[in-house]
Amino acid sequence: MIDNNKLKIWLVTSAFFLFSIILIGLFSLWTSPQFTPGFALAFLAGLSMIFLPCTFPLVFIIVPLALSRKTGKGLGMALFFGLGLILTFSIYGMALGWLGGFVELYKVISYMLLLGGIAAIVFGLSELGLIKFKLPFKQTILPQSLQGKNDYVRSFFLGFFLGNAGVGCPNPAFYILFGYVATLGIPTVGASLGAIHGIGRMVPLLFLVVLAVLGINAMNKLTAYKEKVQRWVAWALLGLGAFILNYGIFGMAWFEDSIIHKSWNKFLEFVVPTIAESGAIESSLQIPPGTGGVVPWLVFAGIISIVVLWDAFKSKKKMI
Repeated sequence: MIDNNKLKIWLVTSAFFLFSIILIGLFSLWTSPQFTPGFALAFLAGLSMIFLPCTFPLVFIIVPLALSRKTGKGLGMALFFGLGLILTFSIYGMALGWLGGFVELYKVISYMLLLGGIAAIVFGLSELGLIKFKLPFKQTILPQSLQGKNDYVRSFFLGFFLGNAGVGCPNPAFYILFGYVATLGIPTVGASLGAIHGIGRMVPLLFLVVLAVLGINAMNKLTAYKEKVQRWVAWALLGLGAFILNYGIFGMAWFEDSIIHKSWNKFLEFVVPTIAESGAIESSLQIPPGTGGVVPWLVFAGIISIVVLWDAFKSKKKMI
């Protein structure tokens, strides 16, 4: 059993270390209008993604998810979530290095977004207790040391699938990086740069998790809020799952044309123009914008409404 004071010291040290990395990275983003492709760019591109409207919602998944378990386990789940992110971008980097073009890869991304959206919705329904879901291969594929640790495995796959949320965001640093990978045409280099990019995405998320753990006395108060936190995680997963699913079905236009996205991006253009999403980059890559208008929003609202009614019906049935 880890002493509570020692745990707090370790967490404060970790928070300081992660915050220092973030500060150095942000300083580099603000002062370097031109990036030199390589590992530094890969990390900075990943770090910058936390500020974009497509990927910031991940904060509302990983932080409550970590708080919904005991401190040590919550931090472990956050790390497994980050490992899933790293694997996602390692695969994308390897694929880009092999294919040599982002346009070809974007066809695969659409299917990955569909799969990621479905996975998040299924995990959300499971957290609400509306369905019972277990990983079907757990007993046969996973090593013995991980069997029975379903929370860690689910966190890993959440990171793996939800990492797709930001692939379609036209962040200049992201596209310079993967354009460089495509030009090199070396799968192993692409995989390594993708992994560094994933680490860059993971650092701010881990920092926010550590801050959240330090902000409450997890050992004494967590039990009282456990059910509320679990439901928040479930609804956050459902919302983000429906969001990603819509990206896979309708493309980018439905959200990028919205007042939410435009306002957020205008703010970034004013504060940190080097990481604001770029329409010029998007059009130069000839990525299909997809379908805009009201239909995607109706689908998004419809998915959430169905689950709300389902949850209300089940709750009412329990009370009878």
